[in-house]
Amino acid sequence: MSGFKLQSKYEPAGDQPKAIEQLVKGVKAGKRHQTLLGVTGSGKTFTIANVINQVQKPTLVIAHNKTLAAQLAQEYREFFPNNAVHYFVSYYDYYQPEAYIPHSDTYIEKEAQINAEIDRLRHASTQALLTRSDVIIVASVSCIYALGSPEEYKKVHLELKPGAKKNRAELIRELIAIYFERTNADLEPGKFRAIGNAVEIMPTGERVLYRVEFAHSTGSGQGRENGGEVIEKVRIIDAISRAEKEQSTGLFLFPAKHYVTPADERARAVVEIKQELKEQLAKLERSGKLLEAERLKRRTNHDLALIREIGYCNGIENYSRHFDGRKPGQAPFSLLEYFPHRREIVDGKETLVPDFLTVIDESHVTVTQIGGMYAGDRARKVNLIDYGFRLPSAIDNRPLKFDEFEARVSQTIYTSATPGEYEKEKSGGNVVEQIIRPTGLIDPEIIVRPVTGSSAQLGQVEDFLDEAGKVIKHGGRVLVTTLTKKMAEDLSEFLKDRGYKARYLHSDVQTLDRITTLTEFRKGEYDVLVGVNLLREGLDLPEVELVAILDADKEGFLRSATSLIQTIGRAARNVHGRVVVYADQITKSLEFAIGETNRRRALQLAYNKKHNITPKTIIKAINDITEELRTEHGKAVGTLLDVDRELYKQNPKQFIAEKREQMATAVQELDFETAAIIRDELAVLEGTQSATKKSKQKPAAVKTAKKIQK
Repeated sequence: MSGFKLQSKYEPAGDQPKAIEQLVKGVKAGKRHQTLLGVTGSGKTFTIANVINQVQKPTLVIAHNKTLAAQLAQEYREFFPNNAVHYFVSYYDYYQPEAYIPHSDTYIEKEAQINAEIDRLRHASTQALLTRSDVIIVASVSCIYALGSPEEYKKVHLELKPGAKKNRAELIRELIAIYFERTNADLEPGKFRAIGNAVEIMPTGERVLYRVEFAHSTGSGQGRENGGEVIEKVRIIDAISRAEKEQSTGLFLFPAKHYVTPADERARAVVEIKQELKEQLAKLERSGKLLEAERLKRRTNHDLALIREIGYCNGIENYSRHFDGRKPGQAPFSLLEYFPHRREIVDGKETLVPDFLTVIDESHVTVTQIGGMYAGDRARKVNLIDYGFRLPSAIDNRPLKFDEFEARVSQTIYTSATPGEYEKEKSGGNVVEQIIRPTGLIDPEIIVRPVTGSSAQLGQVEDFLDEAGKVIKHGGRVLVTTLTKKMAEDLSEFLKDRGYKARYLHSDVQTLDRITTLTEFRKGEYDVLVGVNLLREGLDLPEVELVAILDADKEGFLRSATSLIQTIGRAARNVHGRVVVYADQITKSLEFAIGETNRRRALQLAYNKKHNITPKTIIKAINDITEELRTEHGKAVGTLLDVDRELYKQNPKQFIAEKREQMATAVQELDFETAAIIRDELAVLEGTQSATKKSKQKPAAVKTAKKIQK
């Protein structure tokens, strides 16, 4: 496999060459910890890309939220278009963990909505790590949560090779054994269907179909029932067009789930679970907790029955310690185990040592987040165990503790404009400053305005509207931060009522919707983005000319020195960037943030003067990783709509009648995928027809504008 090959029309400039040289030298010298203190807009991602290109190590990049991870994944893909760059985040669109609240005797059952496309990308990540070396995984902190054993995941796979002795029924059994689901409808990742003497499979990590065709073995002359079939062809088919991409000489099919347990291991696990149940029941009964004992007995026996019959039950992850063969308290497998390791002799024993590079982006936030995951998870699990909802082993289905995380990564580079004490202490003297921006851009001017108004002054919201209007008038974008989600939502509505194209963004907005909103904001579909804490670290929005910080003197986490510097940095990618800070008093955090910003301004201005540089706004292509996350089915429907819309307009009734006939024909031919695409196209078109009729009606009510104080 070829190594990393960086592609960029830019050469390192400003402080970048020095930073790259120092970081590469540190990695090659075996330094465990280094810190890149890079100001906003100085090109930290480009610097790290150059480091990866020179050291040629598989790399894990950890970001503290999904939105930032998506942006970083897109940037690394642009730098390494011919290498494997993958996105690994939690696959839940909605997640309510199982919990019990003793004081109100309330049991909350686990609820989750899995995003199939993000699940596919998780599989693509692990499969890339197990099959090639030129891999960059951009992950959220979900990378420290329990994942199935990489050894079992790699071991339990199918090899599909023309000429191999295998019949259709045997392949179907093998697919079900590695958790693929059979369907008669259109295919999704992790599903297969049997059509005639062929089986079509959609793997978990790619957007293609594998069509496995069988033929009778010429040597034996036996029928299918007696095993006289062979795989004749393995075709790789485009999932949308159904065109054949190539015929494969052989390929591997990984399991559809990360948790894979062979039958003998499953039998051993069941015995262990039964023994643990017996011990826990005795303990509960000795304590007089008869209700809890009965509850635990019923639930566990029900789960065991399902595991024996179908190999799975809801909440099976709570028994993961037994399936993995781990000891009580032993750390679970995580994404980190899928990265390469090398064998070394440590204290006279052969030990596996991590052999990859770790980059912790916006480390002042991400390090703390990694360290806080375990305690929160444990507190919830203890209640479930004490009150008979789960066995004690459930506590071992958990994220890594911080010391376990440290032991599972090797050489680490922390990147931040405001490194925390942990990074500074670990890095010692290995802190590389990247203050000078290649673009010549200086840190934004900071203007302090009062929060409360007077007879001669406007309050903070009205003043902000005045400032935002000036920026929007000549095509700029505006960010404004509030203290709460409710304030962000209310201010967004207030702005809309005033005629601004505004949108709020906070942690309750779904992952893919956040990314789409940011892309639309950059394109100009919105002029103002209102946020709380998501508008800080790492977001690359060069169109932003104005950042407004409301209630900046409310000392606390959201208005700490670090938070203020990060928020101010959102205006540092545009030559016209400036920041308006609304405060009635200058807090210590404000004083530090303003002083540090002015220090950096002075350094950049001196550099620009010395090298005769005129600052230029960063020009960056607007890409959207959600394009990749759209399902193939959705893309096919969209493509068909683009082609058919004009025909529909000419004669809607005739067009719909013809489409229904095409759909019926596809069903008769067992081509359910095409039928489903036509069905969903009709749903959109007929929905448009209904909407057109409704649009002629007068609105029933007029929306009342929400009032915002101050």
